[in-house]
Amino acid sequence: MASQEHMEKMKLRQNYRNLWHTDLMHTIQQDTPYCCLALWCGPCVSYMLRKRALYNDMSRYTCCAGYMPCSGRCGERKCPEFCLCTEVFLCFGNSVASTRFLLQDEFNIQTTKCDNCIIGFMFCLQQLACIFSIVALIVGSDEIQDAAQLLNCLADMVYCTVCACMQTQHKIEMDKRDGKFGPQPMAVPPVQQMSRLDQAVPPAAGYPPAAYGQPYQQPQGYPPSGYPPAQYPPTGYPPAQYPPTGYPAPGY
Repeated sequence: MASQEHMEKMKLRQNYRNLWHTDLMHTIQQDTPYCCLALWCGPCVSYMLRKRALYNDMSRYTCCAGYMPCSGRCGERKCPEFCLCTEVFLCFGNSVASTRFLLQDEFNIQTTKCDNCIIGFMFCLQQLACIFSIVALIVGSDEIQDAAQLLNCLADMVYCTVCACMQTQHKIEMDKRDGKFGPQPMAVPPVQQMSRLDQAVPPAAGYPPAAYGQPYQQPQGYPPSGYPPAQYPPTGYPPAQYPPTGYPAPGY
C-alpha cells in the first residue's frame, strides 16, 4: 500500500509545472560559499536544510520525510533531533533526496531534463563502478581491479559534487520561499499604464469654463478700460474725398 502511494506521488511529480529557482548547473555560481560548505560538510548541511524545510518545527519530522519504508517506525516523535542526526550521517543520500522530494511536493516543482541527466549519470557511474569491482573480484585481473578503483574514485567525486549542488539548490529555493531575495538592481520595471484617470484634473488654461447650462460670463476686467477709444474712428478718417480724384486712371 505504501509503495503504491509512493509510485502515485512519483507519477504526480512528473506533472508539476514550477521550476527550481536555479538548476544544478548554475548552483555554484549562485552561491559558491554554500556549495563549498555542502561539499565538505554534507551531513551538517543536510541536517540544517531538513530542519529549515520543516519551518524549524521538529514535531513534523519523520524519518526520510515519509518517503521510505522505515518512516514513522524509528521513534521520531520521542527524539526527532537525534533521529535526524542519525539519518543524515547513516543515510546521507536518502536524506538529501527526501528533502528534495519534500520541497518538490510543497511547491509543485519539477526536475528539469538537464538535472535528470546529471542525477542519472551519477547513478550509472556508481553502478558501473560496482560492476567493475565485481568483475575484478571474479576474474582476479590487476588491470580490471585498477579500472574499478579508478571508477570508484570518479563515482565518489561525482556523487559528492552532485549532492553538494543539490543541497545548494534546496537552500536557494528556501531563500526564495522565505523572501530573502531583494529587488534586482537591473530588473525590468513593471508595466506602467498610460491612463491619467487617477491624476487630478489640471487647472484650466485661458478663460474659466462656464458652468453647464449657464450662459457664458465675460471675465472681469475684459476688455480693458479705455478700449476702444471714445471717438472711434478718429475725426477726419476716412478723408472727405476718398478715393482721390483721378484714381483709378482713366482707361484702367
